Amino acid sequence: MAGLTWLPVLASSLLMMVSLFHSSQAAGVAVYWGQNGDEGSLADTCASGNYQFVNLAFLTTFGGGNTPVLNLAGHCNPGAGTCTSLSVEINDCQNQNIKVLLSLGGAVGNQSLTSADDARQVATYLWNNFLGGQSRSRPLGHAVLDGIDFAIESGTGLYWDNLARALSGFSSQKKVYLSAAPQCPFPDADLSTAISTGLFDYVWIQFYNNGQCQYSTNADNLIAAWNQWTSVHSNQIFLGVPAAPAAADGGYIPPDAVISQVLPSIKSSHKYAGVMIWNKYFDSGYSSAIKGCCFQPFDCSRLWLSFIFCWPFTCSHPWLSFITCRPS
Repeated sequence: MAGLTWLPVLASSLLMMVSLFHSSQAAGVAVYWGQNGDEGSLADTCASGNYQFVNLAFLTTFGGGNTPVLNLAGHCNPGAGTCTSLSVEINDCQNQNIKVLLSLGGAVGNQSLTSADDARQVATYLWNNFLGGQSRSRPLGHAVLDGIDFAIESGTGLYWDNLARALSGFSSQKKVYLSAAPQCPFPDADLSTAISTGLFDYVWIQFYNNGQCQYSTNADNLIAAWNQWTSVHSNQIFLGVPAAPAAADGGYIPPDAVISQVLPSIKSSHKYAGVMIWNKYFDSGYSSAIKGCCFQPFDCSRLWLSFIFCWPFTCSHPWLSFITCRPS
């Protein structure tokens, strides 16, 4: 037995390295919520167990001296102060280890940054009104969101990198997660410079509304575009899909095709991190159908450290099967 005294040390080292390895391999399903009053509450969305990220959509107007406008469709009226009731629901989501981010942009509104200083002013507004700062006019009440999502689809493409840097600067006080939702043509016309900063924790690519890089009768164009996107300066990229044919102007992928045709080709990328769904209103079973297949598996035989499969799977090696992981 004396010859086995090294086992506790080895086990401790393995667990530490697994923890470090796992911390860089968040995986799961992201969804956009907020653009239809009939999509169910935020609390119910998080309680479904289908999502690890929820993007509150959208802050539609900001920058350029414009008064910021939060548009959550029929859920609440920020002008009347009724969106502060979401604070409790946001906290409930976060208590379930679900990250809740505010999404900037969308297809309507006025999103423009006129200078680097304008970007810094917008970052300060976001920090004080939605993140870890303080303001008397926080639209969502006292809840502190986890970060900011860039879903920019109009404008000049200028100064979004400055906004990302300014927001990231607040991470010295409290971590600000940054995500981006570029269109699938590579590189994205609006967000390429921002993503190139390397500051974005998550990049969920919209593989829809763009015929040249979306799924049609097969996944060839999508996979070719995915392979281009793996070169971006982010360690976690997501497959963005519409939850129903009516959710987008092309690019819908039936769940069985996602599982059989798309995921087997893209999950081999070390940057693959999961699936983004547009949006909650159209998600009538889509996330439930794919969530057990979208997590990244690690091959136990290739690297001695890679002996785990992400939840809900466990490692196939018999004496390491006690170890599991969940999305971070």
